[in-house]
Amino acid sequence: MGKVVMYGSVSVDGFVADENDQPGPLFDWLSGGDVPLDGSGALKVSQKSYDYVRPYWDRIGVTIAGRHVFDLTDGWDGKPPSGIDNVVVVTHRPAPVGWDPAAPFHFVDGVEAAVVKAQELAGDRLVEVAAGDVGGQVLAAGLVDEVRMDVVPVVFGSGKRYFGSVDAQHLLEDPDVVIHGNRVLHLRYRVLR
Repeated sequence: MGKVVMYGSVSVDGFVADENDQPGPLFDWLSGGDVPLDGSGALKVSQKSYDYVRPYWDRIGVTIAGRHVFDLTDGWDGKPPSGIDNVVVVTHRPAPVGWDPAAPFHFVDGVEAAVVKAQELAGDRLVEVAAGDVGGQVLAAGLVDEVRMDVVPVVFGSGKRYFGSVDAQHLLEDPDVVIHGNRVLHLRYRVLR
């Protein structure tokens, strides 16, 4: 089974979006370099960021996201982001009316069921869990193997927390990756069990 990785860009004070679900400058690093990150040409990062992010993205088989993120992005128009094969959406509601059942999106109730479905779909590839409430729930359930953060030099003061509403302590190992890109610090931690 593939490793479960919680991932997202985050402010220095721990937020993935402001109170209005806006990411502000959290993704500016994705256009702050001169190396194309994907085939669209829209994403250009520093060489250091490319060398870290591209191999990671290439290993992701499935992304798990919450229904809130799904709705905010209009379901990515039925196409998983960043070339991901499948998206598992954690929700208590069915797929939206008129949703194309052939789209590679799977709607499940609960984070444990989401991880099971995602690992089934991913095989030996990575399962990525979007940071925020759902990511925090997966961490709290003891199902996250690794935490990756793209820390951006901005302070939000309030907003949507990287770990959601996790209310218990979870220990991580010392970071085994620390990479300084343009306007971003990439960190990787393994979760202690």
